[in-house]
Amino acid sequence: MSLVTMKSLLAEADQCKCAVGAFSVGNMEMVMGAVKAAEEMNTPIILQIAEKRLLNSPLELMAPMMVSAARNSKVAIAVHLDHGLTFDCVQRALEYGFTSVMLDASLYPYDENIAMTKQVVTVASRFNATVEAELGVVGGNEGDTEEHVITCTDPSVAADFCEQTGVDALAVAIGNAHGNYPVLPSLRFDILEQIHSAVDVPLVLHGGTGITDDMFRRAISLGIRKINIATASFDNLALFAQKCCAASDSVDYFKLSDQMVQGVYENVKRHIRVFNGE
Repeated sequence: MSLVTMKSLLAEADQCKCAVGAFSVGNMEMVMGAVKAAEEMNTPIILQIAEKRLLNSPLELMAPMMVSAARNSKVAIAVHLDHGLTFDCVQRALEYGFTSVMLDASLYPYDENIAMTKQVVTVASRFNATVEAELGVVGGNEGDTEEHVITCTDPSVAADFCEQTGVDALAVAIGNAHGNYPVLPSLRFDILEQIHSAVDVPLVLHGGTGITDDMFRRAISLGIRKINIATASFDNLALFAQKCCAASDSVDYFKLSDQMVQGVYENVKRHIRVFNGE
């Protein structure tokens, strides 16, 4: 179909009470695998990349590939900057054609988070782009060694934050974390339910890797409309690559590339089924 805004995909998801999968990518094979799965399932997705991943996957290389893949896809795809840390990176992503951006100011004091997010909303509006923000602190880490302590989103201020900033989507912290969970997380669905009742914008769940299918389904029933999947795709790509290399003393690059695509494809396809309510 085409490159679309994330806002339009979240609105459609809200109508059908499902969630859009937002799949992080870091190379060509990951982009190909995610798009292949989306097209086969005839389901829109979001391709995204976090600013801290740009050390390994430069934006000037990834952005044109992600945007082109979306434009040439048979299904609607939004392209999103996940966990932007600087205004410069947000601006660059918008100029490359990303249809959605996130400046993660969740570690700043509340008033500063509002002020910084409002700046991004102003800039993004010039590009007709969607804006996601985070309130509370999602645990784990996003591409670095610093572990962030989970601070659950305060439902009593969620509506005020959304009203003051004008964001299109709100990432919530309900016990979720980035990376692989050492133990199954205990998600605060009570908090999610309160936030869902308080705000009108679609809610986002970060740290989707390791959350059970039933937990996904319950979160979706309580207003989650975008679910981020990163680690699971990176892990599955590495697993398929490892098996390919172990199968022969002489590794063929093209077979290796095909297996990396397949690893991401299998992971994305599995999550799409769950997010679609299957």
